[in-house]
Amino acid sequence: MPDYRRAIQPGGTFFLTLVTERRATIFAGEPARALLRGSIEHCRQSHPFALNAIVLLHDHLHLLITLPDGDADFSRRITSIKTTFTRSYLTHGGPEQSRSRSRLRQRSRGVWQRRFREHTIRDENDRNRHLDYIHYNAVKHQYVDCPHAWPHSTFLQSVSRGQYDLDWNCRCDGRVGPALNFDDIAKSAGE
Repeated sequence: MPDYRRAIQPGGTFFLTLVTERRATIFAGEPARALLRGSIEHCRQSHPFALNAIVLLHDHLHLLITLPDGDADFSRRITSIKTTFTRSYLTHGGPEQSRSRSRLRQRSRGVWQRRFREHTIRDENDRNRHLDYIHYNAVKHQYVDCPHAWPHSTFLQSVSRGQYDLDWNCRCDGRVGPALNFDDIAKSAGE
């Protein structure tokens, strides 16, 4: 069995990827998206963190979070978000994927993949590249042509804070910009 080791960096910033079981398109509808927002806020109440950026696609999400000084436990936060969401989702009649005998024995539900991906942000350049990746992700997956057209990310909030121009990598009017290459991040994110 693999030996998974998680990063330990109190007060660190982390890029995290959570994927639904068998890439089920759970988040294609507003009810599940609302439950996820509630799960994230519930987690932030008991285990505070700064949510720097997020993008929610139909079958996965990427987060960039910063933990409080002296706290390195991002795994607790992911567990809280996944558990709270799963309970609410199933209570509201959301379907789950079939479960193996192993999952049944472990009382593990068929909503999320068991593991998640994480990357410790090393410096400002690394942080900016991951922010760009998050905000470009809906374009990468061909949901929209422009980052501003995807309502399920923090891109527009970042624009309002002056971190991006509204037309960053915009292709609405047929413009063709430079190709963005995030192969290194996509690989570490499991995409």
